[in-house]
Amino acid sequence: MIEEALPPQAAQPQGSSCRRLLALMVKEYAQIRRDPSTFLIAFLMPLLLLFLFGYAVSLDPRATKIGLVVQDDSAPAARLAAAYAHSPYFHVTGLNAIGPARALMEQERIRGIIVIPPDFGTSMAKGDPRPIQIVTDGTQPNQATFIASYAEGVRATWALSELEARGMRGAGPPIDVSQRVWFNPGLQSRFFLVPGAIAIVMTMIGTLLTALVVAREWERGTMEALLATPVRMTEFIASKVVPYFLLGLVSMALCTVIAVTVFGLPFRGSIFALLLIAGAFLLPALGLGLWISATTKNQFVASQMALFASFLPTFLLSGFIFEIASMPWPIQAMTYAVPARYLIPALQTVFMAGDVWPVILPNIGIMLGFGFFFFFLCFRATKRSLDA
Repeated sequence: MIEEALPPQAAQPQGSSCRRLLALMVKEYAQIRRDPSTFLIAFLMPLLLLFLFGYAVSLDPRATKIGLVVQDDSAPAARLAAAYAHSPYFHVTGLNAIGPARALMEQERIRGIIVIPPDFGTSMAKGDPRPIQIVTDGTQPNQATFIASYAEGVRATWALSELEARGMRGAGPPIDVSQRVWFNPGLQSRFFLVPGAIAIVMTMIGTLLTALVVAREWERGTMEALLATPVRMTEFIASKVVPYFLLGLVSMALCTVIAVTVFGLPFRGSIFALLLIAGAFLLPALGLGLWISATTKNQFVASQMALFASFLPTFLLSGFIFEIASMPWPIQAMTYAVPARYLIPALQTVFMAGDVWPVILPNIGIMLGFGFFFFFLCFRATKRSLDA
């Protein structure tokens, strides 16, 4: 008779409860809604990063300022000078002597000097043209290399056109090179910088925001109240993961729409592949953030560790800006421990090449492995105990 008087829920095992999990998720969404910094990081910062890397940051050598010193008044010299002046890669300042050009370079008003020597036209008529001189500013090595390469390319194209104008096509180079660039025909740096910016956004949302959630519970004293309830740690962690997982997907979708509509980024893959890649990366990002938060129990320390452990490696060691193959081999070995190293190639493939599954699936598998590892550490660090 006593057992019949007990409420039905008392006879149920103390296992996982969907109702309890839903209540915890509602609580977490309420905390997200009350915290303005969450919306700034999730929605305003992505827009800022996209516009920064889409417009302000460019690796394309367009309209580079150079000085053109023409020391010959012949027609060939004038045609070569016109070829440099009409090149989209250079913004030419015409000069008559090297001295003023050197002064402009020292003032950083130009980044290179091209000198067409005297008697250039006479030597061209004799069939033995004098070489032109290309001077670059070595304080910026990458730009100096671009200037030298493109200046030589303009000269070679001009020389070939001169031979064709004289009917001497056979005297040109023995091999005619026909260049074709796949996936990014215009060689626009925006097309690989913007997917990298999306990776930075997902890292910030996945790791930086979740690095604060458990530490916030400890600092506000609500963690002790939660430990006094029948909440299981799996439910507690799931209530922290699901809201930020959905928030990361929404922010990624917003970034994708802006990248395609505003920056003209091609999207040759499928929505399914994009969501699969994003979901696979959010798991290690969220797991790392929760592990940091559960370990430190302090929001300031957790935020600093999240920046050091996720944002800086993603920015520097993922191949986002700096090519991994050009790094020293010890640094290259370190990049294998950065989950974003496997996200950026997958994103670039979906945007510019399509659903190339032999490239996408291995990267997804590695990111999932990182996710399981970080969540294992998170479960080890999150315990139903007030002991440190």
